[in-house]
Amino acid sequence: MRKNVVVGNWKMNTTVAEAVELASAIAERIGSGEAGCEIGIAPPFVSLTEVGKVVGQSGIMLAAQNCHFESDGAFTGEVSVRMLEAAGCSCVILGHSERRQYFGETNAIVNRKVRKALDGGLKVILCVGETLEQRQQGVTEDIVTTQVREGLDGVDDVSRVVIAYEPVWAIGTGKTATSQQAQEVHASIRETVREMFGEAAAAEMRIQYGGSVKPANAAELFAMPDIDGGLIGGASLKADDFIAIVEAAR
Repeated sequence: MRKNVVVGNWKMNTTVAEAVELASAIAERIGSGEAGCEIGIAPPFVSLTEVGKVVGQSGIMLAAQNCHFESDGAFTGEVSVRMLEAAGCSCVILGHSERRQYFGETNAIVNRKVRKALDGGLKVILCVGETLEQRQQGVTEDIVTTQVREGLDGVDDVSRVVIAYEPVWAIGTGKTATSQQAQEVHASIRETVREMFGEAAAAEMRIQYGGSVKPANAAELFAMPDIDGGLIGGASLKADDFIAIVEAAR
C-alpha cells in the first residue's frame, strides 16, 4: 500500500523568521506525520538550517527546492547536494515548471540533477507537466511521458523517487485539473514507470498532484487510484490550509 506524500513548496516566500514561524505552526499541529501520510516542507535555501531545527524531531521531511548537478566548483549562486545534506535536507524538488520556464532547464539538465541527487543519497521529487497550449494541442501524454523518460534516464533504482504531475496551466492560477483529468495523466505516468522499471516499481511509485491544490479539492483529488498526495504551492504558506490538505491525504 503506497503512503501518500504531501510536500509544501514555499518557493521564493518567507524570510528566515517567517519560515521558522510557519514551520513551528505546522510542526506543533501536525504530529509525527504517521497515519498513512509522509509530510515535507521546502523552504527557501536561506531558511533550511533554521527550519531544520524546528522540524528535526517532528517527522516532517526537510526538502530543498533545487540543486546543482556538480558537486562543487565555480557556479555562483548554486547549491550542491552535499550542502543540502549538511543543512539537514533529505529530499530535493527537481524539474519544477518554473525552473524549466524561467531558468531554461531542459530534460537533460533535470536528469543530471536527478542522478546527482540520488547518488548523493537524497530523495527526489521529479516534477513533470504540460502547458495550456500543449494540452489544447492534445499532446499532454507525449510531453509528460517524455519528461518522465528523459528525467529518469540512466537511473537504476527509483525507490527514492516521487513524481509530481503539475499541469503548468494550473500552477498559481487558481485553475485545477479535474480529478479525472489528473487521474488520466497519473495513470499514464505509472504505465511509463512500469515500462521503464517493471511492475513492482510502478506499483510502489508515488505520484503527487500539484496545481492549485486547496483544502476544498484535496480529498477528491487524493481519492483517485493513482494520485498519492500533493506538491502544494500557495496553500502551504498558510498553516491551517496545509494541515487541512495533510488531513485529506491521511
